[in-house]
Amino acid sequence: QQVEMDFKIMLDAENTDNKAGLKYPNDETRLPLITKKKSAPMCSQKTGKGPTATNPWALPAFHSLGSPLPLVGEDTPKGTLSLTGQRLLLAAAKRTLPAPPVVSRAAAFPGFPRQHKESAGAIYGPYSSGKGNIAPLPSSNSMDTTQKSKAEWRFPAQQLESEVHTPSQTQDPCSDWDTAVHQKAPASLALQHHHHSSWRRAVGILEPAEKPLKDLLATTNAQKSAQTARDSHFKENPTQNDNLSVMKNHSAVEELPNRAGRSCGGQGGSAGAAAGMQGRCGSTGRGQQQQRAAGAIPPSWRSWNHLARLRNALREARRRHLENFYSRAKHLAANWNRIRTSRRTIIHIPSLGYSQHIREHIPDLALQQNLQMGRLCDILDANVDVIYICPLALSEELLQYYHKLLGLQAAVRSGNPEDTADLQDRFKILTPEAINSFPEHHMCLATVLKYSPRTLQRLQALLQGRDAYVVGGVPHLDDLAVADQLQVPLLGPEPAVAQLYSTKSGSKRIFASAGVPTPPGEWDIHSREQLLRALSQLILDNLEVQRWLFKVDDERGGDGTAFCDVISHLECYSWIQREWQGRGSEVWSEGQARELALVKISQELPGLLAQHVQPVNEKRFPTWEKFLQTFLTQGGVIEAFPSSASVTNLTVDLLIEPTGEVTLVSSGDQLHAEGPLRSSGTTIPQRSVDPEVLKVLCLKIGEACKSKGVLGYFSVDFVAFSHPQTREQQVWATDLDLCYSDQLALTQLLRYMTDGNLDCGSSRLQGPLGSKESKNQQVQQEGTKPPAPGSPRCAVASSQLRHSSLSGISYNLLLHTCEARGVGFDLQEKEGTVFVLYEDQKRHSLGMVTIGEDLQGVLLTFARNLFIIHQEISAPNMQGETNFKV
Repeated sequence: QQVEMDFKIMLDAENTDNKAGLKYPNDETRLPLITKKKSAPMCSQKTGKGPTATNPWALPAFHSLGSPLPLVGEDTPKGTLSLTGQRLLLAAAKRTLPAPPVVSRAAAFPGFPRQHKESAGAIYGPYSSGKGNIAPLPSSNSMDTTQKSKAEWRFPAQQLESEVHTPSQTQDPCSDWDTAVHQKAPASLALQHHHHSSWRRAVGILEPAEKPLKDLLATTNAQKSAQTARDSHFKENPTQNDNLSVMKNHSAVEELPNRAGRSCGGQGGSAGAAAGMQGRCGSTGRGQQQQRAAGAIPPSWRSWNHLARLRNALREARRRHLENFYSRAKHLAANWNRIRTSRRTIIHIPSLGYSQHIREHIPDLALQQNLQMGRLCDILDANVDVIYICPLALSEELLQYYHKLLGLQAAVRSGNPEDTADLQDRFKILTPEAINSFPEHHMCLATVLKYSPRTLQRLQALLQGRDAYVVGGVPHLDDLAVADQLQVPLLGPEPAVAQLYSTKSGSKRIFASAGVPTPPGEWDIHSREQLLRALSQLILDNLEVQRWLFKVDDERGGDGTAFCDVISHLECYSWIQREWQGRGSEVWSEGQARELALVKISQELPGLLAQHVQPVNEKRFPTWEKFLQTFLTQGGVIEAFPSSASVTNLTVDLLIEPTGEVTLVSSGDQLHAEGPLRSSGTTIPQRSVDPEVLKVLCLKIGEACKSKGVLGYFSVDFVAFSHPQTREQQVWATDLDLCYSDQLALTQLLRYMTDGNLDCGSSRLQGPLGSKESKNQQVQQEGTKPPAPGSPRCAVASSQLRHSSLSGISYNLLLHTCEARGVGFDLQEKEGTVFVLYEDQKRHSLGMVTIGEDLQGVLLTFARNLFIIHQEISAPNMQGETNFKV
């Protein structure tokens, strides 16, 4: 009777007689919520300093996969988005531990009201001082507030569940329908970022039901409908009879699935079924509202039930993929010494498995995933066969180019151009058939391959009876799925580990763990107040720093970087200098003048930043406010830029082998043609830092990465500069990318074309002697000098060359034109220029490697090549858009 009365109230809210039967008048207005599962029992560990602490999830180190690896406190993501970080670390394979509790807490997303408002600068990450030491920034909050803000790590079975649970102490973001569906609302923007991987699917379910639900809410009292849901004891998975029992027109609706089921299977799905029900129950006025209310409920239930089943299936598949990933990694480690010296196949998948919101902002994603064609040159090792998964359909002309290029191996070694060979049986270039099936989804290559069954079947046939492993790009969950389908190990880290430590804040944790010098700065910044307070503190502690950088955690290639020359525009700077010099450093650090200086700086900063910050990618971030919105949503770091007239950036590529050995595989000094914060190319090998000093720093970072569960290829960025006072060189570690780099792919091509060996420990590339050098060697042998072991080589390489006029000329004609103008490669001297061609549809981009004996000569040759190409493809009145000139 109560259920019947509640439905009368819901369907006729204006009837005062019905209101007399209202049983729960004070209930909170809300939409029905999905039933939450109970938390698992508490699992805690004792510490030596007081109360028990929640046991964080452990990750295995690859050199000892059987032992648990504790996650230290410094790795816990700080700030208001640490809830996202909780889902990053997944379970190790076949690890059985008691389940910890799911501790709900408030996640301070922008636009979500909080019950307990934090004071300014409530959560601060560690920062490094000017000397590179790491120390915590003091907070004005009590220890209790800090402890409440710390993340609790969830186990795999709970992680996907947590994504649909609303954190406690936070207003339900779906309590207001407009907030949930309006995608520009602050709460909705935060939810989009928090659930970016599934947001489109969620909106696809919610939007079709928006109109019937709004009609329903317009004529009902939501307090009564919420109580009706509780009193009715709705099942989590209602049957068809349960759905029909609550409908006034159940007999008519019962016949609809048989008649209209097919029409509801396409666009619109279950929402189309709801619309069909409404249309067939035709009446007007109150009766029409009743039909809408009755017809809107069952499709919603079916959608949620279907989504729950998919979620459970996805969770189970990912758990299985992860278990198999660790099991095969363990096998790879046990057999690595045999595999690395015997016949093997390497499957290269240059996938950019960034999160969805980053991939959406990468122009020509497929092209960007194909910049590493140099991976094909792994066939330099006679025991290696390569299968390269290509994200683009290459024409026959382009395939022939690589067949000829890789066929030069014997000619390079002999110096005789006639000694070419057909090596098509040593490498395969496969393009997944699904590359054009998802044009609007911005899928990474691993995901496209996952949905390409014919390519997977061909791969399985090619791998029959062979030792093989996968070398990916930026790790993604679908890398695990593909490796599992092919039943081969993956030489790379678990995607959750890569996502955690590839962020700007994550790299700072690695560097702090390694104990290497880093720029003064702070990380894990998620609020405007935290940013202003941290920057004020950093300016006061490092008065000699002119420029400060702001880096978004998840962005790539300098796109998420902005900079500001703060000191040049800070009006109180001269006053601070006088106070500091007059009082002395010790008195200054403890006196009230310092506190007053902090106040003055913090008051000036908001207007100063709004007026003078310059984003690197001005097209994406035309204003400071737009940049700041992304910065605070994703989190980020503040970092000092060296105060020196001579600054060099360099990149070192490393490999953590399955056995745990850390080796340096490439190094290069960056070319900054388009500004000081964006790399346009590299000179190989690096020559700006003492190789021994660099090696020590790299091995420390490699050991720190290994201790966190990192495996495979990764690169570290450094900045080297002369100290303005002491004139001594300083080296800071600035960035970390847990993936195979463009520089490494170009290095492989360089080694292939010189038959050389790159020793990063001494920063020397040695190749066989050319014909001229052989003659010089004979002259030296007639004298008293001993013969040199080989010929030193160096190269200038770039994968980022762009020119819009390239589309007006075929690659064949371009290569013949370059050859006629003296741009080519001399097989006898083992020097010259080699091109990397990516695609032949738009043809706006190409790569180029120029090889020679001395760096100055190679730089001049590289520049001359660009000038010649520009002249040949450009008309006087149509110069085209290009970065050749800079």
